[in-house]
Amino acid sequence: MRYGICPISIAPLRAEASDKSELVSQVLYGEIFKIIEPRKSWSRIRLAHDKYEGWIDNKQLREIESEDYHSIHQLPKSYCTDLISHVTHEDGSLSTICIGAQISSSAFLGDKFNGEYYDFAEIEKSKIVENSLLFLNTSYLWGGRNPLGIDCSGFTQLVYRLNGHSIPRDASQQANIGEALSFIEESEPGDLAFFDNKEGLITHVGVVMQDNYIIHAHGKIRIDRLDQSGIFNVESNSHTHKLRVIKKII
Repeated sequence: MRYGICPISIAPLRAEASDKSELVSQVLYGEIFKIIEPRKSWSRIRLAHDKYEGWIDNKQLREIESEDYHSIHQLPKSYCTDLISHVTHEDGSLSTICIGAQISSSAFLGDKFNGEYYDFAEIEKSKIVENSLLFLNTSYLWGGRNPLGIDCSGFTQLVYRLNGHSIPRDASQQANIGEALSFIEESEPGDLAFFDNKEGLITHVGVVMQDNYIIHAHGKIRIDRLDQSGIFNVESNSHTHKLRVIKKII
């Protein structure tokens, strides 16, 4: 088995081995992975933190030894909490990184990080909403996981990750964890609300806020009303998503 790490700010993770292929997710700086199908120009990888798979351009990865992969995986995780920050390379040059970057890996890349990060022992559930508000008005991007473009499940995964809790990548996968609540009134800020389509498939997720509000990715990261029917958009004066279930993840 071969192993790798992302040495750049954001690397596209694609459905197929082509720049024209669908963006299914993104790999952030410092994230490690197994290389499960290496090719000349592309590699199929499996991310360590959520087991998500896809294709990455070989120019955007750095291979590491098995010992380093397992050492990084066992380290206490630290993530950049500035929307935009940077690391300093050994030659003195700088590279931009974004919120959610795994800076506990930076030493293995020979980089130095001087930004902000949290002590997870001090994190409270209310911090999930606080972190969510950092992304307000971020543009929607299918497969995105960063403050310049993000999708609904990438958003919820990232804000939970910033608080030391790893959850799956896709909304349908996230809906399989946690404790289901019977009523909105039972929910707390930081819980996740899931929504389905006409076929009954989970296709959307957002973070529950106080007073029956929700923050979610729909065109952009926005705040809307939440009721027993779903998400009510006051601008369009209509429901945009049908509520399936609210879950207490932590």
